[in-house]
Amino acid sequence: MRRAGVTLLTGAAALLLVGCSSTTTSATPNWEASPTGPAIEGSPGVHVQPIIPVPSLSDAPNGSPGAGGPGGSGGPSGSGGPSPNPSATDPAVVAKNLKSPVGLTLLPDGSALVGERTTGRIVRVQPKPDQPVPTVRTLPGLDTSGDGGLLDLAISPTYDEDNLVYAYITTATDNRVVDFTLNGPVTPVLTGIPKGRTGNTGRLAFSADGNLYVGTGDGGTSSRASDPKSLAGKVLRIDVIGQPAHGNPTPSSPIYTSGHRVVDGLCAVPGTKSVLEVETGGPRRPNKVNVLVSGAYYGWPTTTRTQRLPATVVPSSFGAPGGCTVLDNRIWISSLDGTALVSAPVTGGSAAPGVGTFTPVLQNKYGRLKTVVAASDGALWLTTSNRDGHGKPIAADERVIRYVPSQSDGGGNKVA
Repeated sequence: MRRAGVTLLTGAAALLLVGCSSTTTSATPNWEASPTGPAIEGSPGVHVQPIIPVPSLSDAPNGSPGAGGPGGSGGPSGSGGPSPNPSATDPAVVAKNLKSPVGLTLLPDGSALVGERTTGRIVRVQPKPDQPVPTVRTLPGLDTSGDGGLLDLAISPTYDEDNLVYAYITTATDNRVVDFTLNGPVTPVLTGIPKGRTGNTGRLAFSADGNLYVGTGDGGTSSRASDPKSLAGKVLRIDVIGQPAHGNPTPSSPIYTSGHRVVDGLCAVPGTKSVLEVETGGPRRPNKVNVLVSGAYYGWPTTTRTQRLPATVVPSSFGAPGGCTVLDNRIWISSLDGTALVSAPVTGGSAAPGVGTFTPVLQNKYGRLKTVVAASDGALWLTTSNRDGHGKPIAADERVIRYVPSQSDGGGNKVA
C-alpha cells in the first residue's frame, strides 16, 4: 500500500464510520489525510480510524424497486417528465431495479461500478443488458438522511496497480472522501467536510495531472460557501493521499475554488488541465457551467464585482443538472427536471475553454437523469432518478443506461 502507518480496527467490534467534526464554521476543519495513529484527546481537528467493513460478495439480483429517497441535486423540485415503459429488450438498459444510484465509475475492463446512495451497496454492471449485477461491496455506517449517503465514486489514476476506488460519503458527523479496494479496509482520505440536513451532494473527478477534485455542497448553510475556514461550498483539490495539491491558492489548504451552492458535476476536459463544474444556481439564479480557476469565487451566496462569471448557463427549460462529463469535445449534462441529456461543444482551447449552444437527446425517454460518465469506447453511462419524489417511476427503476451518441447527437466514435 502507498499509505503507511494506518491503524486498523480488528476483532468483532462494530464496523462503524466514526469521527468528530463540527458542522459549524467556527471550528477549524481537519484537512489531514489518513491518520497515522490513535486520536490524542484534546488534539485539534478530526482524527478518525479507518473503517473495515465486511465486503458483500454475494451475487444478489439487481435489488428491488422502492423509494429511492431524495435525489441529492440540491436543485428545485420538478414535475419530472414522463418515463415510458422501455422495451424489455432495450439494449441501452444495462441494469434495473437499483436504489438511488448516484456514484458511477468505469473500470478498465469496460464494466462499471455503481453505488447506491441510500444503501451503500456497490454493484458491478456489464456493458450489455441482461447480465448478472453482483454486489461487490457494501459501505456501512452511512447517514443517508436528507441527500446524504454514498454520493460518488472514482477509480485511482493508477487503478491497474493499486485497485483503489475513491468514494464521497456522508457519515453521522461529516462528509468525507475515503478509499478502498473491493476486498480491503476503507481508509479516510479527507475528513471534516461539514454536513447538513440538505446540501450534502459531493462529486469526485481526477484531472490529467493526477490530482483529485472534490466538489462539496454548502451543507444547507449558505455562508459556508464563502467562508475560507470551511470546506463546504467549495471545490477542493488534493493528491491521492488527501494532502493539498501542489499549486493550490493556499499551500496548506485543499480549497481550490469557493462560492459554490452545490456541485452537481465535475468533469475534466481530456487532453487539457481544464476542469468544468455544473451547479444548480438556487432561487432566481440560473444553473450554470463554470470553468474552474485557482482561487476564484463563483458568487454564492453573495454576488461580487470580482466573482468569476460562468462559461454559460443551462437553459431553464432543462431545470436542475444531475451531473456532467466531456466526450468528443462536447460537455454532456444530465437533466433532472428536463428529463433529458443535453450537450454543447467545448471551444476555445485549454487556456480559456468556452461552451456553445445546448441541444437535447433522450428527452422524456428514461425520465429524470442523474449521473453521466463517458467511457473510452465513445459510450455514455447514465443513472436515472425517478424514485426521488419528483419523478414518475416505472417498474424497472432505477436504471443504468449505456447510450452511444450518433453523429447527429454530437457523438464522434459510434460503437455497438
